Amino acid sequence: MRDYLPLEKKIGIKFENVTLLDTAFVHKSAINEKRLKKEHNERLEFLGDAVLELVVTEYLYLNFPNPEGDLTNWRSALVKGKNLAHIAKRLELGQYLYLSKGEEKSGGRDKDYLMANTLEALIGAIFLDKDYEIARQFILKNIMTDLQQIIEEELHIDPKSKLQELIQERFTVTPEYKLVKADGPDHNRLFTMGAYLKGQQIGQGSGKSKQEAERQAAVDALKQLAQE
Repeated sequence: MRDYLPLEKKIGIKFENVTLLDTAFVHKSAINEKRLKKEHNERLEFLGDAVLELVVTEYLYLNFPNPEGDLTNWRSALVKGKNLAHIAKRLELGQYLYLSKGEEKSGGRDKDYLMANTLEALIGAIFLDKDYEIARQFILKNIMTDLQQIIEEELHIDPKSKLQELIQERFTVTPEYKLVKADGPDHNRLFTMGAYLKGQQIGQGSGKSKQEAERQAAVDALKQLAQE
């Protein structure tokens, strides 16, 4: 079993059932390969996802008089995989993961979806070992603190939608996205997409999927257009 004392100190929670905390870090890839007599973390992830959504929804409802659409968009930005992965990396959760050799080799400790899932599993473990209130405090301290930045920088608005609205307003046309290049092996592909206005590239971005690369290209294009 891992030494979880540094993590417990960091999050300010001392587990009664350390085995439950350990389970939160067991990726299913490790079970067969390492023949671990452990349960993988998907059930905890399922529970943690529900606790997270309830806490965020409750907080937004009680603290903001905004219409449902705003609250829904803010909640989506807070609980989306990329944001949760950022928080998981900030807490350095990756170092505690049990992974197969293949997953380890492909950079599993740094994959956004895997990091996000681990954070949700940790929330599930906190909820079971302690109670709803302790889990709520953990979420308020580590996740809700990003809300102000999300609102101020409009991170809850999809950059592709934002770019399309801006271009249609200025030029009455729709931006296009084209593949610039794809690097790396099939299991760890890195795509680079370009955002184009009337055939001219106005932004470029990269990601593990074409969708993420398009999103980053839109972010870059918005920055370029803001400087004009």
